[in-house]
Amino acid sequence: MKEKLLALLLALIMVLSAVPALADFPAAVFPTDYTGKTVILHSNDVHGALDGYAYIPALRDWFTAHGAADVLTVDAGDFSQGTIYVSTNKGAAAIDMMNAAGYDIVTLGNHEFDFGYDQLMENLSKAEFLPICANVILDETGESILDEAVVCSLYSDEIPEDQVTDEDIYLKVGFVGLETPETATKVNPGLISNIHFTTFDDLYTYAQETINAVKEAGADLVIGVFHLGVDNESAANGYRSIDVYNKVTGLDFIIDGHSHTVMTAYENGEPIQSTGTKFANIGVIVIDNETKTIENHFLVDTKGLEKDPEVAAKAQEIIDAVDAEYGATFATSEVVLNGEKAPGNRTEETNLGDLITDAMVWSVVKEGGIEQVEPNHVIGITNGGGIRAAVNVGDVSMKDINTVLPFGNTVAVIYVTGEELLEVLEASTFCTPDSIGGYPQTSGITWTLDTTKAFDQGEVYTLDGKESSYFKPASIQRVTIEKINGEDFDPAATYAVVTNNFCAAGGDTYNAFARAYNEGSGFDTGIPMDEAVMAFIKDVLEGKITEEAYGAPRGTETQIK
Repeated sequence: MKEKLLALLLALIMVLSAVPALADFPAAVFPTDYTGKTVILHSNDVHGALDGYAYIPALRDWFTAHGAADVLTVDAGDFSQGTIYVSTNKGAAAIDMMNAAGYDIVTLGNHEFDFGYDQLMENLSKAEFLPICANVILDETGESILDEAVVCSLYSDEIPEDQVTDEDIYLKVGFVGLETPETATKVNPGLISNIHFTTFDDLYTYAQETINAVKEAGADLVIGVFHLGVDNESAANGYRSIDVYNKVTGLDFIIDGHSHTVMTAYENGEPIQSTGTKFANIGVIVIDNETKTIENHFLVDTKGLEKDPEVAAKAQEIIDAVDAEYGATFATSEVVLNGEKAPGNRTEETNLGDLITDAMVWSVVKEGGIEQVEPNHVIGITNGGGIRAAVNVGDVSMKDINTVLPFGNTVAVIYVTGEELLEVLEASTFCTPDSIGGYPQTSGITWTLDTTKAFDQGEVYTLDGKESSYFKPASIQRVTIEKINGEDFDPAATYAVVTNNFCAAGGDTYNAFARAYNEGSGFDTGIPMDEAVMAFIKDVLEGKITEEAYGAPRGTETQIK
C-alpha cells in the first residue's frame, strides 16, 4: 500500500455575500436558526444539469444569513457527463460551473473518466475546489492520482489566517473520497490504461487507512464522500457504500453518489445520504460546533428554490451556445423511444435499443469490409447503460441524438464464436431483472433469458492483468440463442458483432469482446455512434421514426420471470 501523506486544508473561510430572498422557504420545513452550526451542502450525479448549480450559492447564502458559522459545499461525482452541455466540451463546462457555484470539495465519479485520464486531469487543473479520491492509483508511481482526503479546520473569519492558533479552531471536519472500482469497466479501458482502481478487500483497506490518517490529523468528524451507490448490481463485489460502511470503522457519515438514490439513511438507519440526480434535491448536514456532532441531516427539494442570478446567467450562456450549434431539426418521431434506465435499456429490450443497434449494423454493412462472414452472420449489440435519454414525439435534433449517446463512442466490429456470444449475453445479464449497465440491446439475435435461474459465477474477469468488477460465467445457465437473422444459431460458427468501441475494449461485462479484439479479430470503424444513428434515420427511415417501424420493441428477446 502507498504511504502518501494526506493533504490537509488548514482553513476554509466562508465569506458572506448578498442574500437573496427565499420567501418563507424553508421556514416551514426545517429550523431557521443555525447559530453556532456548520452546514454542509452536497450534490451528486449532476450529469450536466448546468442550470441547477445556481441553487447552490442561493441556498448557501440562506444558511449563512440564518446564523451558520460556515457552509461547505461538496459533490460526490458524475458531473462531467450526461447532457450535451458537458459532453461537447469533454466535461470542462462542469468545472467552470462548479467554480462559479463555489464548491469546496469534490470526489470523482466513473463518468469523470469518460474522456480519459489525461482530459480529466486537464479539467481538474482549472478547478478552484479540492478534488479528493483515495483509491484511483497511477500505475507508474503506485500513488493515488489525487489527495486521498482533506481535513478542514474551521475558525472565525474575523481572525486573519496568518494569526490563527489551535485554540481558535472550533471544528475539524475530515472528508475521505472514494470512487467506484466499477469505473475500470464502465469507462473505455483504452482511455484509462495508465491507472487502476483498488478492488475487493483492497477498497476497504484503502478506506480504513485513509480514515485512520484523517483521525490522526485531529478530525472531530469523518465524512465519506463516496461515488459507490447502493445498486444491487454492485452488491456481488461489495462495492456499495453500505458495504464500505459495514467493513470500516471511524466513519460518522457518508455523502453518496452513483446509484441516483434519494435517501437520508440506508435501510437500517445507516448514516448514508444521497440526493438522486440532476439537482432534484440538495443534501444538508448540520454540525453543532460546540458538541462536534451531526445534529441533523435532510434533503431540500429544489422546486421553488431561487437561483443565484450570476451563476444562472453563466449556465444559460453555455446552454445557448450549444443549442445554437446542435439544435437544428433533421427528423421527426411519431413515437417515444424509451430512454429509461429501469424498466428500460438496462433491464429489457427497448424500441430505442432496437433502433440504435439497427443503425450501427447498417452503418457498417453499407460501407463493406466485413466479408469475413456471410451477411446473415452480422449482428448488433450495444450496452444499455450507454443509452442515456429518450427521444420524444415531434421534432428530432442533433442535440437529441447526442443526448441519447453522449459518450463519443465509435462503431466497432468484433469477430466472435457462437460460444463467446453466449458468454457475453450470460455475463451481461447476470443480475437481471435488476438493472445492469451492460444489458445487451441487440439486432439480428433472437434469444431468451431465464431470470428464474441463478447465475453461475466463475472467476473474476481481468483486463491487461487488472481485475474487473464482473465475473465470467462458469457455465451458461440463463441464456439461450434461438436464431441469428432468422437462421438457427450455431455455437461453433463465427459471427461479426457490430458494437461500440467501449464494449470492444471490454467495457462493462464485455470481456469476451476484448479477448477477441486484442487478438486482432476486429476493427474500429471510426464512425461516431450518434452520427450512425442520425444517418440511419435520415437515409433509411427518410427522416421519420414511425409507429410501424419502432413503435414498440420488435420482440426478439424473451424473458422468463
